[in-house]
Amino acid sequence: MSPFIGFLGIEHFTPPWDLFFLPLFNLLIAVYEVPFFDFALAIIVFTIVIRTLLAPLFVKQIRSQKEMQRMQPLIREVQRKHKGNRQKVSEETMALYKEHGVNPAAGCLPVILQLPILFALYQALIRASGIIQGFTPNEGNQAAFDTLREADLVTPHPGGGDWYAIAVDGACNLPEFNQLPQFLPLNCQLIEPIKLDATVDTTVGWLLNLDLAQVDTVFAFPLFGGFALSLLAVIAAILQFVQVKMTSPRPNSDDPTSSMTNTMIYTFPLLTIIWGGIFPSGLILYWIVYTAYLVVQQYFIMGWGNLFPLFGWQPSWAPPPVTPDPPKRVESRDEPEETPQPQKQRAATSGGSRGGKDSRPANRRSGAKRRGRKR
Repeated sequence: MSPFIGFLGIEHFTPPWDLFFLPLFNLLIAVYEVPFFDFALAIIVFTIVIRTLLAPLFVKQIRSQKEMQRMQPLIREVQRKHKGNRQKVSEETMALYKEHGVNPAAGCLPVILQLPILFALYQALIRASGIIQGFTPNEGNQAAFDTLREADLVTPHPGGGDWYAIAVDGACNLPEFNQLPQFLPLNCQLIEPIKLDATVDTTVGWLLNLDLAQVDTVFAFPLFGGFALSLLAVIAAILQFVQVKMTSPRPNSDDPTSSMTNTMIYTFPLLTIIWGGIFPSGLILYWIVYTAYLVVQQYFIMGWGNLFPLFGWQPSWAPPPVTPDPPKRVESRDEPEETPQPQKQRAATSGGSRGGKDSRPANRRSGAKRRGRKR
């Protein structure tokens, strides 16, 4: 793809990915260049800004999840009424969602938006450090790589291996960058007001010299096969567990989706711990701040939700959750509703039926007795 010049004042722009990546990368570096800020504080502030911009979407998602919890009694009633008829259960459930203005897929949009941000931040962490890994020479890019090395735009990293250091300044529009965009000089990706004088220092002193562009080796314990358990990932997993547990519905043996939801409560934190041994620690720091922000946001909207009791523990400062009154039930469309008879009408009808054929003779006998007394 040929480069586009002048996108937001950036000298090298290759769509469509850079349309999403470059604004995030520039925001991260702009926060990093604030006086007295290091790269960890830049990631924290960057995360808060992104979460605040996406807050309206997540507020809508949380409220939708809260309304779905209120609808659980109605959904269970539909499942009981049409037990064994999955198609009918699905139709009636979707009718309930439509009736009460709930979109079950509302929670997907924030997740979909989150994935590109994670990928972009991963690239930003790698590029900001100026250290690139994973170049595999072949017939198509070897000549381009040799040209960049001769121009001192790419140099072998002192650590050896397949690591390379990229330049801060240099020619931005060489055709070789169309084949090897990962070696593009840093300032070619930044707008003029925030040009760098040197590569970003991704090592943070107050985190015991943790390199946020690398997998955590400071707060990690080696386990097996080169995999290490990162304490940062454990913190992120605990926050992930709290966040999902707050919004998850209560276990229901009659609801087949309930077991799946409760499985996700434990699956997501486990995946977060695994990612802590694979991805750079800066990405895990982003996930910690991001999830903590979401937990606080959920708390102000729905309280503690269904977080407690937690493994049988119900703290005194968190009152037991009160089951909300379910919304008004929507009757099934295929069964007509019986019209109740007025009480007086039922009494008259029942009285007439009890009288039957004996009602008239009874009246005659009573009339005869009255005439007898007059005589």
